[in-house]
Amino acid sequence: MNGITLAYEDFGGVGRPLVALHGSFGRGAIFARLAADLAGRVRVVAPDLRGHGHTGRAPSYTDTDFVADIAELLTALDLGPVALLGHSRGGIAAYQVAAAHPHLVSALIIEDVGPIMRTPEIATPILDVRGWPDRAPTKAALAEAIRAEGIPDPTYFMQSAIETDGHWRFLFDWADMMAVQTGGLGDWWPTWLASTCPALVLRAEHSSLLPATLAAEMVARRPDTDLVEIPNAGHWIHDDAPAAFAAAIAAFLYRP
Repeated sequence: MNGITLAYEDFGGVGRPLVALHGSFGRGAIFARLAADLAGRVRVVAPDLRGHGHTGRAPSYTDTDFVADIAELLTALDLGPVALLGHSRGGIAAYQVAAAHPHLVSALIIEDVGPIMRTPEIATPILDVRGWPDRAPTKAALAEAIRAEGIPDPTYFMQSAIETDGHWRFLFDWADMMAVQTGGLGDWWPTWLASTCPALVLRAEHSSLLPATLAAEMVARRPDTDLVEIPNAGHWIHDDAPAAFAAAIAAFLYRP
């Protein structure tokens, strides 16, 4: 698709289709818990975006690339207009797809990211991972190497670690991840405001990328948009508060 074939997880089941887009360093499999929590009500499909998971590397990581990839996947899945969930970098891609291809998206769910991704509004919009270790002899050693880079809990990264040829490695390249993150920098207010489908913004209580004032402004400026703050959660809401995450999504998708 768009020169890239997207691998994806189809968790199956019945109910309203939800396509879930992971953030930088992620993969579709991170939404397995969400799919289990929503089983019988929502069918979750989660692609590995270019440069991530089993989709593999790509020559470029522009917004145009991501939008084209996702639009082609949605068309190929032939599920009709879908609810589109995006976390972090995947959230930016989600509202960009909704703006560019409104016929493919029936609802938006944005997990802990806003329409501004730059300094000074966001203190640290990019995690500098240049030169980080990409392999180790054991899974524990790889996790410890990530902790040594200043990440106290490497759980999210380790969801993209696999064993191969006698060592553990990540399903991404650190240089590619810098390009992915850089491509998300900017002021995306026009794109956020360009779509008209119902939308839900999920903000983590301890968010590092979505200030409370910015989340409130997102809802105030865009019609038919709700905001739910998830307590006791950081940027990775789906990991930190999975039950509350699933409950908020179900309530939104099946609101009266």
